[in-house]
Amino acid sequence: MILMIAIMSIVGCNSQVESSEEKPVAEQIIEASPQEMLYQAYQLFKEGDDDGSIELANRVLEIGRETRNDTLIGKALTSLCRNSQRKLDTIRLAELSVELSDLAASSGNQKWLMYRAHMNAEMWRLIGDMDRAENFYTESMRISYETGSMGMYTIDHFNMSFVSIAKGDFETAIKLIKKYYELRKEEERELEDAYGLIALAYLLEQQENYKGANEVAVVARRLFKEQNLFPEPPDEKPLLMVENKVEQMLSDSVREEINKNSNSESVSDLLDKYLGS
Repeated sequence: MILMIAIMSIVGCNSQVESSEEKPVAEQIIEASPQEMLYQAYQLFKEGDDDGSIELANRVLEIGRETRNDTLIGKALTSLCRNSQRKLDTIRLAELSVELSDLAASSGNQKWLMYRAHMNAEMWRLIGDMDRAENFYTESMRISYETGSMGMYTIDHFNMSFVSIAKGDFETAIKLIKKYYELRKEEERELEDAYGLIALAYLLEQQENYKGANEVAVVARRLFKEQNLFPEPPDEKPLLMVENKVEQMLSDSVREEINKNSNSESVSDLLDKYLGS
């Protein structure tokens, strides 16, 4: 009898574990706080699980509407905007943009217009319409500066540099990349930031400095891995372009030598080397 009870208990526990493991990640998180669900929605997005990310964001959106919490509504809408970027779904983004505009009007919080502008800029940069992207980034930067949203103001200097590079305005791009790191320093944030290196690698590749572009791209990838970060689609796209280009332009032996010499290089090393920062 005791043996049978023990066996049944083990089987029951194993069944519960298997049942939990079979559940989608989003379903396992669904009972968490709205703030935790938003965080996990972002993590799932970065890992490429759009279905799970959208499920969590929609749940937070429901909670926000039920409780009339403008912050939850706005953050959930912004999260959903990111998911629309992956599929280049401009129709869905337009719908979400209207909702963010309405929320800004009803709440009096201009930050929702800032997020709307930023997300539209990211979408059009992915699509390749740099004029529209530039207009939206300019709007986002204006609102972020006016509202003291320095995090967004900082990151949009990095984002705008891609637009300048794509348009061949390398001088402006250099100023934007330098300003990005200056702002991060003013905010006393980590300067070993790999995101800015994507812009630098893209700049060097467009200037046909393929060895430099390869060097910077390798360090960027190493830092992303060390910091357990996943670059978002609009940011990774130019990095992938750089990596594909240098693979065509440089021999395997040259790239292998660059990779070996880049193992210990830092962000500040590369900024000094290529921008004189």
